Amino acid sequence: MASQPLTFLFLLLVTASVLQSSASFEPNIRLPTTATIVPRSDIDDDLYCASWQLAVETNNAGSWAAIPSCCVPFVRDYMTGQRYASDCEVVANYSLAYASTVKIDSDGKDAWVFDVDETLLTNLPYYRDHGFGINGIEKNTHPDLSWLGRSEIFNESCWDEWVAEAKAPAIPSSLKLYNGLKQMRFKIFVLTGRSEHQRNDTRKNLELAGYTGWEGLILRGASDGGTPATIFKSERRSVLVNEGYRIHGNSGDQWSDLLGFAVAKRSFKLPNPMYYIA
Repeated sequence: MASQPLTFLFLLLVTASVLQSSASFEPNIRLPTTATIVPRSDIDDDLYCASWQLAVETNNAGSWAAIPSCCVPFVRDYMTGQRYASDCEVVANYSLAYASTVKIDSDGKDAWVFDVDETLLTNLPYYRDHGFGINGIEKNTHPDLSWLGRSEIFNESCWDEWVAEAKAPAIPSSLKLYNGLKQMRFKIFVLTGRSEHQRNDTRKNLELAGYTGWEGLILRGASDGGTPATIFKSERRSVLVNEGYRIHGNSGDQWSDLLGFAVAKRSFKLPNPMYYIA
């Protein structure tokens, strides 16, 4: 019985020692936070921005709201230059290589899912005229990134007018992938965060850009307002799975296009360092 107080005293001393040492401990590895990471002054902007883009594309940056100010010219040059087109083509080529390994069943249930904006279509003509940035939480709260020409806050009505014009061109490598999948007899579903009232304009734009013969065009309905993109797209993929479709591939520019549940056997992310949608 006499040893119990001594044991208790020993535990108290050990605990105090651990707490004291942990108070002065500075970890070498820190988890990412939502705070802005300021680039070191001794690193070239292009070098830093290339590393920042890697963090964005691999989702290491998590939910981010704005392009770092020093990286705006870098993103502009990337999106309007040869690297973006080349990166998209590499994604398309890997997608086709995987698709060619899939054994297509005669039941017509082998499916591939595509996003629309910055996946099948590019909206760079709109961005050149308006400048933009998209907040990573809600579609309707877009911070000003002063991107490209003029500095403007995202305007929903201006965006709707652009969609209504149905002028967004195809991403060439995505069109090649799309047509290749059709030839392989995949059933293609186009799953977009655009609203249902934009169905006719979206269909017209896709067809004018060369996309035809999809199995389904799925848009946000009135009841989907406020639903995070990851949940909305997961729910719609789940409907397809419940209908017997086997989703072999999924192509999108946002991680919210690809993650969640009812995910594809293989997901292919197109580059987009311009904005983040949760």
